[in-house]
Amino acid sequence: MNPAAAEHVPSVAGGDPGTAVRREVLGDEHVDRALARTTEFTRPFQEYITSAAWGAIWTRDGLDRRTRSAITLALLTALGCEDELAMHTRAALRNGLTVAEIGEVLLHTAAYSGIPKANTAFAVADRVLAQLSEDDPAKTT
Repeated sequence: MNPAAAEHVPSVAGGDPGTAVRREVLGDEHVDRALARTTEFTRPFQEYITSAAWGAIWTRDGLDRRTRSAITLALLTALGCEDELAMHTRAALRNGLTVAEIGEVLLHTAAYSGIPKANTAFAVADRVLAQLSEDDPAKTT
């Protein structure tokens, strides 16, 4: 972890459950970048998402991570959150969804959230999957 980030955001840099899950799902590189960009102004938000989303929700036993990723992709598609959708497409693969399953989630979401939102989601996911395939073809098989 970036030492400057650890000093900047002490409550999300340590070994709490939210940070551990956030790193497992999104990857160390992503979390380190987020922490390195944290300012005094954004620190409360970083603390909140680490505690609420990653600590209180993603650590619950009721759903496995594959299911949580599928739900997250569907919600981000419906809400039109393209940057987060790209991040969670990568996370979905890390959590065991296949490329075909990601496509099915986006297609299913289209029927309930609208074709334009799903069209954008397919474009974002396709871009991410193509990049991942170029970087390491094994990640998208």
